[in-house]
Amino acid sequence: MRGSTRGAGCVLAAVAIVLVLALGVRAQSNETLRERALQLMAETPLIDGHNDLPWQLRKRFNNQLSKVDLNTLEGTHSNIPKIKEGKLSAQFWAAYVPCDSQYKDAVRQTLEQIDIIHRMCSKYPNDFMFATSTADIMTAFQQNKTASLIGVEGGHSIDSSLGTLRTMYQLGVRYMTLTHSCNTPWADNWLVDTGADPVEHHGLSPFGKQLILEMNRIGMLVDLAHVSEEVMNQVLDMSIAPVIFSHSSAYEVCKHKRNVPDSVLLKVKEKQGIVMINFYNDYVTCSKTATLSDVADHFDHIFKIGGPTIIGFGGDYDGVTRVPVGLEDVSKYPALVEELLRRNWSDEDIKAALGGNLLRVFRKVEEVRDSMKATLPDDLPIPLEEVENTCRTNDGYPTITGHAGISASHSPLALLIPLLIAAHLG
Repeated sequence: MRGSTRGAGCVLAAVAIVLVLALGVRAQSNETLRERALQLMAETPLIDGHNDLPWQLRKRFNNQLSKVDLNTLEGTHSNIPKIKEGKLSAQFWAAYVPCDSQYKDAVRQTLEQIDIIHRMCSKYPNDFMFATSTADIMTAFQQNKTASLIGVEGGHSIDSSLGTLRTMYQLGVRYMTLTHSCNTPWADNWLVDTGADPVEHHGLSPFGKQLILEMNRIGMLVDLAHVSEEVMNQVLDMSIAPVIFSHSSAYEVCKHKRNVPDSVLLKVKEKQGIVMINFYNDYVTCSKTATLSDVADHFDHIFKIGGPTIIGFGGDYDGVTRVPVGLEDVSKYPALVEELLRRNWSDEDIKAALGGNLLRVFRKVEEVRDSMKATLPDDLPIPLEEVENTCRTNDGYPTITGHAGISASHSPLALLIPLLIAAHLG
């Protein structure tokens, strides 16, 4: 009996040793993955496609940055300590204004959001560096600052004006989301695909097609987050430069119309563009709850369909009301990188997703811009009947009845569309 007890004790001791060793190996493995994630983020800039902190500053402080300290700001997904902890090397800050500003003061409000991003960089020069190019992103990365770029979220922000588009580019805007959650006079938004909004243009109007080529010409990234599937396909077919989805996820994983279907993912791959994955629970799991692992499922799916070259990060922090467990704020990016490593992503593929893909897309957009320097700006205005309303004056348009607008098909740049596309494909 005593021998039996002694034998049982030996077995228990052996089991305990195995458990301790297993736990030790697991802890070491997890620690190694975190260290490896941080090392990759030290070698390649993490570039996020969309953050709405500027909108939080408007809502909470009416853009009075003098009343805010971004080192101690609470109640937001983003502040400077969280940005540092999250190893966020470059951020496209959203210059967003709501759809109810369309036909009213959208341009003024957007300019004020552009201004607040400039002032953020001026107030915190040791933490933020204003950036407008791939070279700027790398300079900021080398200086351990967050490169701060501007994306205008919603085509209503330019009030159907190519001159306003160009002016915003001069102010540093480097992408424009063609629509938000409303149609513009020249493009349909994603709600068209749900039936909540009417189909107005079957994608892009003739002026919308003018605008895409003008964005190509000036070097502004075309952002297809928030647009209808028909717009996605039309832009991917006609744009000379690669395009982005600044904050969208995979439709096959969560069948929400804000996400990107597989057929479009294949076109993005062909066009050498990028889908920057959104963390909003409703787009991650189509429910109010989600986890970090659920977000990683979107990374895996887009990888499976389009490969590692079309993937990026587009958290949508401070623009959404629900974020996944494990990705509560911008400090949590390393945990997602760690999860991708746990799923056997290679170092090269993770570096591509962190920032390599966006840098490649951005460089190509810059190359297209430089190749079109000899092309004159498109100065054909949108036909008056497409924008006429009580809040808009008609100065400059012909006053003869029946001749309020000029056909967009007469645009010199629009006439070049077939030639430009043919040359690009060639």
